[in-house]
Amino acid sequence: MEGEATRHWTFLTNHARVLLGIARNPQARLRDMAATAGITEHAAQTIVTDLEAAGYLTRTRVGRRNHYTVDPSRRFRHPAEADHRIEGLFSLFTHREESRDPE
Repeated sequence: MEGEATRHWTFLTNHARVLLGIARNPQARLRDMAATAGITEHAAQTIVTDLEAAGYLTRTRVGRRNHYTVDPSRRFRHPAEADHRIEGLFSLFTHREESRDPE
């Protein structure tokens, strides 16, 4: 297979990456969301608008910044996953391991 072009793909969509980024940091700037997801700032803005319109998040203006609140009770959009809430995705990707006592 040497010499063949490698196809690059990922399991998570850009929408999922932006939503997870907001769940991790609700005060994140669009610039930061875009950098984390590896997309343009314009694409991040479009995705935030999509997510807000679909009810996955709300945007509140606090001074000169936006604060985002994610609704973890929303369900996945694809029919194959529609019976699952997105909170499971958050717990999988935003879980921080608790510090463990050395044995």
